[in-house]
Amino acid sequence: MRIFQKQVKQLSDEELMKLLSKGNQRAFDEIYLRYSDVLFGYFMKMLARDKEKCEDMVHDLFAKIIRKPDYFNVNRSFRTWVFSVACNMCKNEYKRMSVRKHVSNDFEPTKSLQAESDTLKKVQESTFSESFYKALNALDEKHKNVFALRHFEGLSMKEIAETLEINEGTVKSRLFYATKTLAKELKEFNPIYNQ
Repeated sequence: MRIFQKQVKQLSDEELMKLLSKGNQRAFDEIYLRYSDVLFGYFMKMLARDKEKCEDMVHDLFAKIIRKPDYFNVNRSFRTWVFSVACNMCKNEYKRMSVRKHVSNDFEPTKSLQAESDTLKKVQESTFSESFYKALNALDEKHKNVFALRHFEGLSMKEIAETLEINEGTVKSRLFYATKTLAKELKEFNPIYNQ
């Protein structure tokens, strides 16, 4: 059994998905190990750090994978495909949230300033983090998506283009706009502006 586990760990994501489509539980376990934390982090950044909602989103995404593994095209990169699915899930959640907006605003940043934060550095880091996520959540969906995929998930321009099904020039343009907007919103934290 250990020999097979080592073999599963050495397989590419795409090979694991082929095995998963044949009902192989170990292949699913390995895909889950590789991507559950990464996807949770992505959802946390995209959905205003709502931990319970993000855990549900990860669960739902993997439930889709296990129910319909043949939706994945084995000629495509699994990584870009799974982020495409995650992006679409976020878009659907944004739509649901806009319908419920009058009831609650899920995009308000969580207060991360803790009572025990007694040093100036912790207060500054917390203030920056809160301001950063507030500015990030103020971006429209297309700019926020590109920024998160590039800077939080480390996808290349090409991978982002494939994930969002847009051309690389559009990715670069959206990334430039998002970065410029965030820099403007967060200029109070830049020592160059505070001299």
